Amino acid sequence: MASPPDTSKTIKLERYNSYLRRVNSTKLLNASSKLLFRATLLIALALIFYFTLNYPPLSDNPNHHVHHHNFLSSAFYGHRTNGGAAWEKQVRHSSTPRRPNGMSVLVTGSAGFIGSHCSLALKKRGDGVLGLDNFNDYYDPSLKRARQALLLKHQIFIVEGDLNDASLLTKLFDVVPFTHVLHLAAQAGVRYAMKNPQSYVSSNIAGFINLLEVAKSVDPQPAIVWASSSSVYGLNTENPFSELHRTDQPASLYAATKKAGEAIAHTYNHIYGLSLTGLRFFTVYGPWGRPDMAYFFFTKDILQGKTIDVYRTQDEKEVARDFTYIDDVVKGCLGALDTAEKSTGRGGKKRGPAQLRIYNLGNTSPVPVGKLVSILEGLLNTKAKKHVIKMPTNGDVPFTHANVSLAFTDFGYKPTTDLATGLRKFVKWYVSYYGIQSRVNKEKSIISNEHPGESA
Repeated sequence: MASPPDTSKTIKLERYNSYLRRVNSTKLLNASSKLLFRATLLIALALIFYFTLNYPPLSDNPNHHVHHHNFLSSAFYGHRTNGGAAWEKQVRHSSTPRRPNGMSVLVTGSAGFIGSHCSLALKKRGDGVLGLDNFNDYYDPSLKRARQALLLKHQIFIVEGDLNDASLLTKLFDVVPFTHVLHLAAQAGVRYAMKNPQSYVSSNIAGFINLLEVAKSVDPQPAIVWASSSSVYGLNTENPFSELHRTDQPASLYAATKKAGEAIAHTYNHIYGLSLTGLRFFTVYGPWGRPDMAYFFFTKDILQGKTIDVYRTQDEKEVARDFTYIDDVVKGCLGALDTAEKSTGRGGKKRGPAQLRIYNLGNTSPVPVGKLVSILEGLLNTKAKKHVIKMPTNGDVPFTHANVSLAFTDFGYKPTTDLATGLRKFVKWYVSYYGIQSRVNKEKSIISNEHPGESA
């Protein structure tokens, strides 16, 4: 009888193969686990990086999340967290007075026409000055940047930011205990209000309230001098315009927002003890002026041979303005700052009566717009192409005339520059800034080279 087959080797081989399969399976499982772990870790790191960039840490300030993407606040948000040490050093250096008992002044709208002139005057006499401006494009921003460069040469630093950025304003007051604020930032212009009314509400009302909200809460509270406007007199027919005259008939939205500002100032003075002085400016002009104003674009158009519109009233009378030269207005602004009393509040609570004032700053000598054009024609040695038309109903008023006796009594305000003298200084700046004179000389040189025998 045959013996049964030997299966021991087969059984051993199957056991060995089974062992190999288990080993390989374990290795594969371990490898897969490691790969999965690494992938999960990589995804987690990527998510952390994404949320870090797009969602900043929570702040105790409830407004923080509103502004962290605000480009206008990039001066102190973004890659320079809270401004950083270097930024704060710049802010402090610019704000530190260089004379005994000097003021530390925050000037809003410092890259603007009046703001830049006042900043330079304050710095020149030894006060500390810090600027704030949003560099909007209402008119050519390059002119504002040129003013910024001029101020920087005199060690005046401008923070690029918006009045409605409460976090930025709070930060500035945390870094510097300002003694005064010269609040000149505003949406200007009467006619533009018909195109973009919301910009006036945002700047002249909401922005002003935001500034006052921050100022009322800091310790010490600053004294505030701010820009109102002669436009608040609106349809008033009494002349010359006095601070005692009615101002409840504004003829434009711009005027209405400035009148609202005066009412708002009264409220914050009454409730919180803020010292507030409003200045009603009358048609300010001069070097580094605003391109949207008549004297400025008249100069440009006359030089370019374009026709200019010269308005007359509906009853065929000449339109006249109380043109006020910039140097006179600067003296008025500094006089108001020098005589501003301290605010009386602390911690947002009024401790006693606080100063509340309003003043006209004008030239006291209304000049017909036709005479303005004649003066420019003489200074530019060019005849203007005039188109005389009736004034449109866009909010402009036909006549302004300032009574400045109150400002004279309280801080010695006395304008000394007549229109012809002031326009001469403006034209000299204009041809230099825009290179008009150099182009004229170049053209004369070309003519002389082409016709050497002819006299220029």
